[in-house]
Amino acid sequence: MLRYILLALGLIVLGFLVWQIGPGNIYDAALRLGPLPLVIILIPSLIMYVIEAYGWKLVLGSFAQVIPFWRLLTIRTAGEVVNMTTPTAYMGGEPLKAYLLKQYNVPMAEGAASVVIAKTTLTIAEVFYILVGIAIGFLILGTGSSAGQTITAAVLSVAVLVCSIAGFVFVQQRGLFASMLAIIKNLGMRIQVLEAQEEHLRSIDQTILNFYSQHRGTFALSTGVCFFGWLAESLEVFVIIYFLGDSVSLWSVISMGALAALIKGGTFFIPGSLGAQDAGNLLLLQAFGYSDVTGITFALLRRFREVVWIGIGLLCLALVGKGRRPRDQEGESPP
Repeated sequence: MLRYILLALGLIVLGFLVWQIGPGNIYDAALRLGPLPLVIILIPSLIMYVIEAYGWKLVLGSFAQVIPFWRLLTIRTAGEVVNMTTPTAYMGGEPLKAYLLKQYNVPMAEGAASVVIAKTTLTIAEVFYILVGIAIGFLILGTGSSAGQTITAAVLSVAVLVCSIAGFVFVQQRGLFASMLAIIKNLGMRIQVLEAQEEHLRSIDQTILNFYSQHRGTFALSTGVCFFGWLAESLEVFVIIYFLGDSVSLWSVISMGALAALIKGGTFFIPGSLGAQDAGNLLLLQAFGYSDVTGITFALLRRFREVVWIGIGLLCLALVGKGRRPRDQEGESPP
């Protein structure tokens, strides 16, 4: 039932997203490039999805052996569409990912722990990516112009983000879910569903702590893998600007890709980042010296890519629960 509710919600947001942007605007932007460039524009985001799914597979440990990679990619894509279409700080799809892992006999504690750890490595990699992009932006744009002021604002935003991530990791070390339960109790609130699952939630905390103490190398490897996934964001910037007929340097695309990721992350509270992300991308390209037409078309093509991936994600969400492990594997458990 949950899958169908999320599927319906995703379809509603997808329809609203297309309506908000304007079907005609999307069509004009697509017509300007032609079918082959549109397909090529989707390749960097596909690379990003594949790399990030592999980063998740790394932290699944021995349970990764019983899940085909393509199925893990499908589960992740289904979860991401929930992240993209709900105002939940790109976190709403994470519990769904853990839930869908159960069909491969991954215990909820291990599945939920892997989701939390994978989200942590992905976010840390994003922070490094954004920091690199900001540093390059300073070198390209300087600090005296309005573009430099934009970069300065980005630095302040990243400082807040770094503190948030550090706090998140610190809380995980003390017990993420136990801390949440303690806060709720201190506020005098009683949530029976959480209280009934307290032992289970503490089991997830212990699994996370065990991973951090025993698999630090794997954590670092997953973070590094996810960093290369974020670099695919810059590849997308290069591909779009190239097909729009403008020139671009390697350093510029890294900086623009990182700042575009920051813009998207900063508008997490808006479903699909409607309006804010598009205006931010337009201002970003203007800061790097591109015309309004290039900036607007760039924003629309990024939206086109998002619409396509929302559609793919909804398809995965509709189908992912129908897959089952082969019968001869159902009784197996990881060593």
